[in-house]
Amino acid sequence: MANVTFKNNPVTLVGDEVKVGEKAPNFTVLANDLSEVSLKDYEGQVKLISVIPSIDTGVCDAQTRRFNEEAAKLDNVTVLTISMDLPFAQKRWCGANGIENVDTLSDHRDAYFGEAFGVLIKEMRLLTRSVFVVNSDDEVVYAEYVPEATDHPDYDAAIKAAKEAK
Repeated sequence: MANVTFKNNPVTLVGDEVKVGEKAPNFTVLANDLSEVSLKDYEGQVKLISVIPSIDTGVCDAQTRRFNEEAAKLDNVTVLTISMDLPFAQKRWCGANGIENVDTLSDHRDAYFGEAFGVLIKEMRLLTRSVFVVNSDDEVVYAEYVPEATDHPDYDAAIKAAKEAK
């Protein structure tokens, strides 16, 4: 399991760490209109999955904005941002900030994604900052569990992996 801290305090991640070369686990989350969305809904597409603790915090805001900008330049890559925020909050934040190139998805109901990808912080019921790239065959080709959840991910490495994925 990945070792992660939150504000320099160790946290417990629930679920199994997802590794490069493995099939991405399926999951069900909620879209902003409360409809259920699963990995299967993105079948045949390259997926860059940006995982954040909360959309209303500085680093999460910056991460979502960065991947929104990059999504406009990425051919055949769908960018998903997943957090425990309520779908209503995600929709409000996206509308207020002009975010149109990423799908914001909520794991608040069941924490199904968090457990499936091993990113659920037990002590806080938040998702730890991480980035995954899943190719069109649903194989994980990039996985980053950011060691300190309040730090930025390696944007360049994730974007490179998404560009190279097929």
